[in-house]
Amino acid sequence: MEKGGERRIFMEIMLILFCIILVVIIAILFIKIISMRRAAEELRAEFGARLSSDTNVGISISSNDKKMRLLAADMDLALKRLRRERLRYEQGDAELKRAVINVSHDLRTPLTAVCGYMELLQEEPLGEKAQSYLGIMDNRIQAMRELTEELFRYSVILSENTELKPEELSVNAAVEECIAAYYAAFKKAGITPKVIIPDEDVRRSLDRTAFARVLSNIVSNAIKYSDGDFSLRLSSDGALICSNHAKRLDEVSVGHLFDRFFTVESRADATGLGLSIAKKLTEQMGGVMEAEYREGMLVITAEFPV
Repeated sequence: MEKGGERRIFMEIMLILFCIILVVIIAILFIKIISMRRAAEELRAEFGARLSSDTNVGISISSNDKKMRLLAADMDLALKRLRRERLRYEQGDAELKRAVINVSHDLRTPLTAVCGYMELLQEEPLGEKAQSYLGIMDNRIQAMRELTEELFRYSVILSENTELKPEELSVNAAVEECIAAYYAAFKKAGITPKVIIPDEDVRRSLDRTAFARVLSNIVSNAIKYSDGDFSLRLSSDGALICSNHAKRLDEVSVGHLFDRFFTVESRADATGLGLSIAKKLTEQMGGVMEAEYREGMLVITAEFPV
């Protein structure tokens, strides 16, 4: 009987010791988890702060855990590499902007002179064949001039000193003026535009010149690449929806339409800047521009919130 009681007491003591050890282990694990959570939060905050600021200060955490400190070191190394890549990208982008500005300026002066000499030459008595060649040359020179002007406008838009002058505009009237201005171009391309404008006057605070450029670039792009149709609908909430069939496009190419210098095909009269300029100007005026490819149709939407 005494042996059985001793055994029971021994078992109870062992059970109590086991419970105490288990509680200690759970407490240690709980503290460890709390410490890891705190270190993870510090890493998140430090990473966000370093990512949004231009600094070489490394990521520091209060945890002494070896694995967490190794993680912090790896993240710090990745941030430094990312910072170097971003700096290289910004330098390359700045060089590209300067190159565009310089090229556009360098081309404008000689082209202006060539255009002047072409006008003088057209006044001279020439044979029929010479006149034909002269007409071809004049067309190509005018195309070059338009491309140069497009580059120049793009360089102006890229300039950080560009300031828009918003004023209250009737979007309805601006759309009507744009379609009327392209009447001859639509007729030449064999396109009968379908335009839907609400009776309600949609008014927005926009830069007149910039908004006209946005409309012009969208319409001219449609005339160049449409399969023979064009539809423009203005909703009462200020959304412009332009669509046309475009068999030469697909979802991949549409995803690049707003990229600088992207063209669907090799064309002598295309820079690939038209839609890029339109999107940039739209965003500068507080709007949003998107492009989608739906069942063989290119759909460009430009929204200008109140």
